[in-house]
Amino acid sequence: MSNDQPTPGQPPEDDDPFLKKPQEPPPPSDGQPPSGSQPPYGSAPPPPPPPPPNDPYGSGGGFGAPDPLAGMPPLAEPGKRILARLIDFLIISIPLYLISLPWGGAIDVDGDGGDGFDGAYSGHQFLWSFIGLVVYVAYDTYFTHKDGRTLGKRLLKLRVAMLNDGRVPDTGAALMRAVVLWAPALLCCPCLWWLINIVLMFTDKPYRQGLQDKAAKTVVVTAR
Repeated sequence: MSNDQPTPGQPPEDDDPFLKKPQEPPPPSDGQPPSGSQPPYGSAPPPPPPPPPNDPYGSGGGFGAPDPLAGMPPLAEPGKRILARLIDFLIISIPLYLISLPWGGAIDVDGDGGDGFDGAYSGHQFLWSFIGLVVYVAYDTYFTHKDGRTLGKRLLKLRVAMLNDGRVPDTGAALMRAVVLWAPALLCCPCLWWLINIVLMFTDKPYRQGLQDKAAKTVVVTAR
């Protein structure tokens, strides 16, 4: 018998785990380093992944992220937005006031030199304010859903767009925007509501959104 036979209880030499060499990793393909390996010292880091296609407003913001305004048309100037809103207001309010004249006018002013609001917000005045609210909301909703531009915005080359992708607002977003804009302004606190929105046009960052824009997730930009 050969003296090379292993002693009882000892594994054969080929089965000894301490004599086996670790399996070599497979060679890298396409010039890429093996998984988990670090790039050589001094080499440039890999480029960031490209932004998703058809994203006109970039990929947001935050630390290390692109500019949140990247890919957007220029934001509308606050002065032009105010002027466009004034034009829209006159387009609706002048015909509405003329129509109301046979019924005593939309504005109920006291005949004794009072401020017009002594006593209460009269039923006559409330009725015409409600009619005005319906007309203003319908006007804003229709044109905003149509192409993002009321007549005032069209004259000043502005448009309303959805913040996330730049498309024209759908009916729900257009209606939400119009209701938030006009309901408080016509029914309860006109001066305060307009003041808040004007201040936000100048101070809100980074999109200059009014309260109506925040509610509907829209933004006002320049149009070609």
